[in-house]
Amino acid sequence: MILGIGTDLANIDRIAGVLERHGDRFRNRVFTDVEQAKAERRRDVAGTYAKRWAAKEACSKALGTGLRMGIAWKDMAVSNLRTGQPVMALTGWAAERLADMTPAGYEAVIHVTLTDDHPWAQAFVVIEARPVAFGDAPRPA
Repeated sequence: MILGIGTDLANIDRIAGVLERHGDRFRNRVFTDVEQAKAERRRDVAGTYAKRWAAKEACSKALGTGLRMGIAWKDMAVSNLRTGQPVMALTGWAAERLADMTPAGYEAVIHVTLTDDHPWAQAFVVIEARPVAFGDAPRPA
């Protein structure tokens, strides 16, 4: 079952401007060390940050809160599998919100996709609840 859907569109040039004006203060407030390392290795640094910004915005929308109610930017972290597929990990209040949204007997799975076409970066996040296999949890009475 689908628990939440979120999308966001970010302007890469706007993110580049924020990076120029605020530098490390912005990077350290919004992005994890892993996200920063990934972006700084890329040719399109601003585009990489913009996609991750959009993913965090989209995730907050899928959680049904937007960026309020205690969610911190770093509570939502984008990384990549070895295949390149982006994945989203939640910590802090975002993880608590996800746990509250997830029905008993289900596990939450976050699907994320990122794209960019200068000057735009876009992200979609779908939060799915999948039944937990009986071997992983007690059987219902």
